[in-house]
Amino acid sequence: MTRRREDWSRFSDLPTEAASARSMDLELASTEEVVRLVVDEEHAVHEAARLVVAEITRAAELVADALRAGGRLVYVGAGTSGRLGALDAAELPPTFGIARDRAVAIIAGGPRALSRSVEGAEDHGPMAVRRLQRLAIGPTDVVCGIAASGVTPFARAALEYARARGARTVFVTCNAATDVQSDVLIAPRVGPELLPGSTRLKGGSVTKLVLNAISTAAMTRLGKVYRGRMVDVVASNEKLRARALRIVMELTELDERHARALLRRAGGHCKLALAIHLTGTSTTEASRRLLAADGDLRRL
Repeated sequence: MTRRREDWSRFSDLPTEAASARSMDLELASTEEVVRLVVDEEHAVHEAARLVVAEITRAAELVADALRAGGRLVYVGAGTSGRLGALDAAELPPTFGIARDRAVAIIAGGPRALSRSVEGAEDHGPMAVRRLQRLAIGPTDVVCGIAASGVTPFARAALEYARARGARTVFVTCNAATDVQSDVLIAPRVGPELLPGSTRLKGGSVTKLVLNAISTAAMTRLGKVYRGRMVDVVASNEKLRARALRIVMELTELDERHARALLRRAGGHCKLALAIHLTGTSTTEASRRLLAADGDLRRL
């Protein structure tokens, strides 16, 4: 029983478990008042993120360096944190054209935890280690642990193992007092949740913002963005094919007919179409120059 009391005390001191004075009588408020409180609370998210821009920048540079060297970005988390990591990892390949095995997400409880709660899984640190072992994590990789509370065993064990294997590590948390060791600690202070412990609220919002910033900045450094457009977009459906066509038209100032012809020459690849236009060369030569420039249109 003593151990249980100690655990309760340790968790009750976490910033993510603190009570909010604004929600003491939440159940007495009208529906609109509850909605306004939730929306108003989000104001703290952007200010908290602004205060950790330097740390986010360092993380983005680590990720860019790792991917440039052939390594991977691996997100690890449980619950909301794990789902947010999985979301970012899933969206990077179609948005920026990177290989699916370059952005990986490990979530406590496995794939089923993406759509339903598997809360007990977050306590199983050894499982996180086994998942990283299967990936053969090493010095070329970046492992980004995500845990709003800062104490989740699944994320902590993953980071400890990754460091032992020589991987670079990033920890995203809302607990600035965490004792987790990582190359970069990103700990935005969003204050108490409207519902104590419900980190799907401000904790989730600030985590999504941080991950968006890390991956978008890293992809930009890798030449995946040109003149503010996602030129490595994978045109796999009607909307994305229309987007690729629009990007080519906007950046080349060609009309639709000529832009479509250019895309056909490039096999539907937006960046290659732009490279053909910018260099005035054949598809083969433009492709060679792109490869020599590490895919950066600015360096053609």
